[in-house]
Amino acid sequence: MLFTELPLLDRPAAARKAGFEAVEFWWPFASPVPGDAQVDAFVSAIQDAGVRLVGLNFFGGDLAGPDCGVLSIPRRAGEFRDNVEVAVGIGERLGVRVFNALYGNRVEDVESGLQHETAMASLALAAEAAGRIGAVVLIEAVSGPKPYPLRTAGQAVAVVDAANAAAGADNVGFLCDLYHLAVNGDDVGAAIARHAGAIRHVQIADAPGRGEPGTGDLDLAGHLASLRHHGYDGWVSLEYRPSTTTEESLAWLRRGDLEGQR
Repeated sequence: MLFTELPLLDRPAAARKAGFEAVEFWWPFASPVPGDAQVDAFVSAIQDAGVRLVGLNFFGGDLAGPDCGVLSIPRRAGEFRDNVEVAVGIGERLGVRVFNALYGNRVEDVESGLQHETAMASLALAAEAAGRIGAVVLIEAVSGPKPYPLRTAGQAVAVVDAANAAAGADNVGFLCDLYHLAVNGDDVGAAIARHAGAIRHVQIADAPGRGEPGTGDLDLAGHLASLRHHGYDGWVSLEYRPSTTTEESLAWLRRGDLEGQR
C-alpha cells in the first residue's frame, strides 16, 4: 500500500532508500500461478534492494470484489491450492515467515457451513506447506462493506484455533490489524490482552481514514506498547494509505512518534 507512486518492482528499492530493512507484499501477481520469469523478477527486486521480505499474502482473488478470499469459495479454492506451492516457494527463496490467507467473503450461492469446511481444508494445506519452511499462516479480521465474516479478533482467533485443529499443527496464527479491529468496533485493548498468545503479526494504520499515524485518533502508541507488554516482539507493518506521497507520509516516523517500534 506504500510507494504505489512507483511500479511494483521498484518499490522494494524505494523502501530501502527510505530507511526500511524489511517489506511485506500483498500477492504481487494478477494470477495465482505466474510464470517463472515473473517470479524471478520479483525475487530479484527484493534481493537487489537489500531488504527482507517478512510477509506475503497468498493469492486472494479480487480484494475489492465479491471473490475476495478464494480459499473458502468451493469453485475457486483450486486456485488457492495451486497458489500455495508458488507462494511458499517464493518464501523459501526469500526467508518469508508469515503468509496471510484471506478467509474469504461469503457468497450467496454457497451455504456458509460448506464455505467454512472449504476454508479449513485450504488452510490445512497451506499450514502444511508453510510448516515445511518454518513459516506461519495468518488469519485476520477485515473491515469494509464486503461480506467477510471475520470482523472481530475473537472471530478470527476462533478460525485460527479451528484451522490448527484441522491441520494438526500450531502454525496458524492471528494477524492483528489494529485499523480493521478499531473501525469494526472491536475493543482493541481487550482484544490484545485476550488473544496475545495467538498474535503472530501486526499491521497498523490510523483510524478513521486508514492513513498514516497522526491522521486519525487511534491510540497506536498505546496499543503497540500493550502488545510489547503482552509479549509480542515481531514485526509491525505499515498498511496504510498515505494522505500525501509515501515519502512525505513518513514524517511521523522520522519524528519518532511511535518511538521504539520495530
